[in-house]
Amino acid sequence: MKLNVGSTDRMVRVIAGVVLALLLLTGVISLGSTFGILAAIAAAILIITGSVSFCPAYSLIGVKTRSE
Repeated sequence: MKLNVGSTDRMVRVIAGVVLALLLLTGVISLGSTFGILAAIAAAILIITGSVSFCPAYSLIGVKTRSE
């Protein structure tokens, strides 16, 4: 697995994921709605891909924000 997510991209992903998670936890976004479920999935994906510096979608389309 080649790392393909750069440091700025990582920060944006993790912050966006945490914000979505906080909105879900505080009830601003209802987890019982379709949007809430999608937001929870998006939050998890953002936090995980930001944490491990790897995005499978980036690999599929050949994007790389990490400099070697």
